[in-house]
Amino acid sequence: MSGGVGSRRRTAILISGRGSNMAALLAAAADPGYPAEIALVLSNRADAAGLGRAAAAGIPTAVVESRPFGRDRAGFEAAMEAELARHGVELIALAGFMRVLTEGFTTRWAGRMLNIHPSLLPAFPGLDTHARALAAGVKLHGCTVHLVTPGVDEGPILAQAAVPILPGDDEASLGARVLAEEHRLYPAALAWVAAGRVALEGNLARLDTPPGPSAERLSNPG
Repeated sequence: MSGGVGSRRRTAILISGRGSNMAALLAAAADPGYPAEIALVLSNRADAAGLGRAAAAGIPTAVVESRPFGRDRAGFEAAMEAELARHGVELIALAGFMRVLTEGFTTRWAGRMLNIHPSLLPAFPGLDTHARALAAGVKLHGCTVHLVTPGVDEGPILAQAAVPILPGDDEASLGARVLAEEHRLYPAALAWVAAGRVALEGNLARLDTPPGPSAERLSNPG
């Protein structure tokens, strides 16, 4: 399925927990002029707090538990694909989805699946990014929205936002400032993709037109 001219791209948000970035995307998509429509919130955990938040906002939800599949990652992803197809999903936004996806899945969704990571990639991929940034003594930290490829926390960078590391910062204070930027950055980057404004040149993502007012403070590779 593909969106026609003037249509909103049907988007699934995949979560494993509280879904704070999910909430930011839902708030942005509540505007009828936003180019993505949140058609589904899917979790691999039935106890994910974000499911209740999505349901309260009137968004369809689904659970595909990952644990019963064990090491059968292909089976788990096939079950997810069935839910995505049932809801006519065209784009995927990962928002705290704590599963590594297979090469097959990421290839099928190439250019149509986004992730947000709490560091200025390629610095600090993986977990515990705030603690690692503090331990490394870097002066700037932040977040990155990128298209998903088979490599973990790799893929073309769509947008980044930086925050200074301040004297006396700990993981909590630094993480809170980064999270505020995540909530601003992710809706803007999803809008660019949904509106068809992103062009890929190898591993580089570029915007085909200058950012509008809503994205004027975003740092992007275009």
